[in-house]
Amino acid sequence: MNQQQSVDRGQNAAASAPERDARPWPEGPPAWAVRRADLGSGRWREPRFGPPAGLFVWLPVFLSFVAQVPASIYVATHHPEYGATGPLMVLFALVGPVALIFAKKHPGPVVAITAAAACADLVFTPGSGAPYLALAFGIISAMTRGARVWAFVSVSTGWVLALIGSVLFGVAWHPARIILTTVGVVIVLIIGESIRTRHDRVTAYQEAFRKRRDDVAQAERERIARELHDVLAHSLSQINVQAGVGLHLIDDHPEKAAEALASIKATSKTALDEVRGVLGFLRSESPRDPAERVALESEAPLVPQADLARLPSLVESIASDDLEVLLDNRLTSDPPAGVQLALYRITQESLTNVTRHAHATRVRVTLDERADDYHLTVIDDGFPDPVRPAGRVGSAALADGGVDATDARSHRAGNGLLGMTERAELLGGHLEAGPVASGGFAVVATVPRRRSSR
Repeated sequence: MNQQQSVDRGQNAAASAPERDARPWPEGPPAWAVRRADLGSGRWREPRFGPPAGLFVWLPVFLSFVAQVPASIYVATHHPEYGATGPLMVLFALVGPVALIFAKKHPGPVVAITAAAACADLVFTPGSGAPYLALAFGIISAMTRGARVWAFVSVSTGWVLALIGSVLFGVAWHPARIILTTVGVVIVLIIGESIRTRHDRVTAYQEAFRKRRDDVAQAERERIARELHDVLAHSLSQINVQAGVGLHLIDDHPEKAAEALASIKATSKTALDEVRGVLGFLRSESPRDPAERVALESEAPLVPQADLARLPSLVESIASDDLEVLLDNRLTSDPPAGVQLALYRITQESLTNVTRHAHATRVRVTLDERADDYHLTVIDDGFPDPVRPAGRVGSAALADGGVDATDARSHRAGNGLLGMTERAELLGGHLEAGPVASGGFAVVATVPRRRSSR
């Protein structure tokens, strides 16, 4: 009983280990991650580097308070002749720092309040002589947080009203003070605009970087899907056909059934090696530890990349008593490795579709080399299948290297036809497919000798 319980506990621990290790921090997140954790969904955000976000809220509050309030208190207490304007001066100096506390959520109203307090201080009090930093921080905050209109309207309106009020209340201002104050406000507006522009530029750059990263990841997923589909679809189709042959002949011709089983074994071994090769390539960015790298390579040994030299064996594996496969390779030079892989995979997928859908007795694979491109044609004599895409390919057009049909992308195609089209287009070429006017079905792929610069 105890042994059984220990076995159950061990199995439960083994089952839960992958789930536990899949978390970013098996022993629990550190303190900085907890502060940035999305507790509602259980997802962890990437760590944020740099000063804390609260610094940009409280630092302007602190600096403006230190610059304005002590000076106004000092002036009010040392000049009793100011009377009631002394406490009013302290109040105006305190309004700005207090308003800046809410600048993050309400930048527009905050800049309006700081502008009103600064202009009222200019008109109704003799002033402490300290710079009104709260207004400068309010302007910059509004500009950088998307309240530019608030900043321009508040500052311009407040300054005009201050000038009018000084005339109405008989406040004598030296022309130099008016000029310097106007220049200072303009400089602060320029600083806020430059910070906003830089912030927008950085945001656009980060967004473009994320988009490029997502595009690269999506392209990689599509490439993996193409490779796995081409490997598995072909091999599983062959295994399915050979299994059917073996079941059909096992009673009357056991030796033929044994040959089918041997073919299934060879096909499955080849498929397993190719899948391991794909996985090994995906793991090429292995750990730096040599021991771990050797372990990964031993788990997923790389196999030679598919090329046109393997076409005869591919044709031989497809051919049977009911299907004749002819290969006509007219190439006089070896295409680049990437082109060979694409042409091989297109041929492989086309022949797989023939065995699955065409009900054909004969299929011809033609590789031709022309002035500017490589030309691949796979044509069978089968009759239409509901799964195959509609359209029509003219025999004369095939001879000329063109296709009198709509592009393969316009058909209701499966992953196989989509993958073939993508392989051709990634090399700057194109692929077309459809029924031939004289009967049968054709796949025509054209790949330029040199990749298109577009």
